[in-house]
Amino acid sequence: MTGDPEAARRVPEEVAGIPCDTEGPVFREPWEAQAFAMTLALHERGLFTWPEWAAALGAEIKRAQAAGDPDTGETYYRHWLNALEKLVSEKGIASAEAMARYHDAWNHAANRTPHGRPIELQAADFK
Repeated sequence: MTGDPEAARRVPEEVAGIPCDTEGPVFREPWEAQAFAMTLALHERGLFTWPEWAAALGAEIKRAQAAGDPDTGETYYRHWLNALEKLVSEKGIASAEAMARYHDAWNHAANRTPHGRPIELQAADFK
C-alpha cells in the first residue's frame, strides 16, 4: 500500500475517529481503502503533514455535522475523501474541475460496465 509498512498502523493514533479493529483501519468498501492508501501515498510524497491532514479532515467532519450529518461512522470515509480532494485541489495537484470531470467519467464507465467486471475508463466516458 505504501513505502512505510507501519504507516497504516500509525494513522489511527495520529488521526482521531478512524474506524479500526485490533489490526488497524477497517473499510466497508474498496474505495475507502483506496482513499486511505492515496492519502498515505500523498503524505509520504510530502504533499501535506499529518497535522495538516488532521486539520483538513477535522474541518470536513465539522462542516458535515453542521450540515446535519448524524456522525454514525458510516460517512467517515466520505468526509475523508472530501478532505483529500480539497487538499489535492488546494495544493495544485489537480483542480476541482479536473476531479469533477474524472468523477463524472467514472460514473459513466461504471454505468456501462456489467456487474462484477472491472471498470475501465475510455475516452468516450469523458464526453
